Amino acid sequence: MFYDEVKVNFKAGNGGDGCFSFRRGKYEPKGGPDGGNGGRGGAVYVIGDTNVADLTDYHYKPGWKAKNGEPGRGADQHGANGADIVMKLPVGTVILDRDTGEIVAEVMEHEQKICLLEGGFGGKGNETFKSSVNQAPRQFTLGKPGEEGEYRLVVKTIADVGLIGFPNAGKSTFLNMVTKAHPKTGAYPFTTMFPTVGVLEYPELYERITVADIPGLIEGASENRGLGHRFLKHVERCKVLMIMLDMEGTDGREPIADFRVLVNELKLYLPGLVKKPELVVANKMDEPNAPEHLKVFQQKFKGKVFAISCVSDVGFEEMKQALLEAVLEVRQAEKALEEAEEVEGD
Repeated sequence: MFYDEVKVNFKAGNGGDGCFSFRRGKYEPKGGPDGGNGGRGGAVYVIGDTNVADLTDYHYKPGWKAKNGEPGRGADQHGANGADIVMKLPVGTVILDRDTGEIVAEVMEHEQKICLLEGGFGGKGNETFKSSVNQAPRQFTLGKPGEEGEYRLVVKTIADVGLIGFPNAGKSTFLNMVTKAHPKTGAYPFTTMFPTVGVLEYPELYERITVADIPGLIEGASENRGLGHRFLKHVERCKVLMIMLDMEGTDGREPIADFRVLVNELKLYLPGLVKKPELVVANKMDEPNAPEHLKVFQQKFKGKVFAISCVSDVGFEEMKQALLEAVLEVRQAEKALEEAEEVEGD
């Protein structure tokens, strides 16, 4: 199973209590206060890790707690701080407050570390309260409780290109051919049950882009039909959309109708998705009816269509070059925006 959404409870450690103590030695029967402070409770951190694929660990163990701080002791001994816990999450994880639905944090980069919950402060021992006018203090304080939260963790795939299309359009086969990823393929719908990310390399240009195979969408996906929301959320962070159509028209499908349905579902789910750069790819051009269907499609769709075949490799080079150019253009725009924001901040 691929777990991309779970409910969890995290708790930071409590602070240790301060100690109430007085020195009592053989030659010091009425020694001064020597109660040490309590240690601070451990904090809860989250960190992005590209080696973590999903949230399986948190599905089977939803409750996690950092160590409490140790209490203070006599002889001016302070309690040790509690150990922090560091929760490794897939890059692209959104942490939501379970009650309000508000975004608490987003893990967007490898090794990005965020302190989610602070541990409680340790209590003060009576030695801390000693002064010239209070040489035998009897007050001490208890440790503070650590922060606690109930969250919903949601993974939204981060990739340069989101590969979308109806079931059996050939997306997984395409990803198998151009990257080292190996999503499951088969001659039946919904072969792919979770997003798979592969790396498309351009050795001669020293460039690489990531391509995410988003499992097949169906009409009504924006209303959560099939596994709509579970799949569509993985499209949100993709820089470029690659819409793959079955140009053979398997099972009586019409490519132009499929295209309109896919674009409409994206718009209904999140209007901003249709503003992303998109490439339309006509797949299965080796099939007998594909050329005629492509001709009809191009009469109604006036944009550029990349005709390919995953059997004969037809059209792959032109399409791969167009993908790279689209991704680099978005990257440059994002970099320019970041630089502009830095200038405004200064």
